[in-house]
Amino acid sequence: MFESKSEELVSPSRFLRRIALSLALSGALIAVGLAVGTLGYHLIAQLDWPDAFLEASMILTGMGPVGPLATNRAKLFAALFALFSGLIFISAVTIIVAPWLHRLLHKFHLDDDDFKEGN
Repeated sequence: MFESKSEELVSPSRFLRRIALSLALSGALIAVGLAVGTLGYHLIAQLDWPDAFLEASMILTGMGPVGPLATNRAKLFAALFALFSGLIFISAVTIIVAPWLHRLLHKFHLDDDDFKEGN
């Protein structure tokens, strides 16, 4: 997906497409996580769809639970979903940051090569 260190930097328009793709991928990852949480809260915790969506959204964004859960199964699901949400968050941020970080490091490498050729 990214150019190697021996290649030149991609054009700004291609870089913007790469950013758009990373945003789309992270958005899809978050949507899948939200769907898993909503479905789990609806089926396991027996919450209505809007309440299940709210609970999953709040956990996924790190805001915390909205209401108390009645059963141990629901509490176990909530704990596992919270751990899953942390991984989703880290993955989404990594997907978003990767093109920017790669471009920055690639630019430093190109600048270093220019310096070596100048001496």
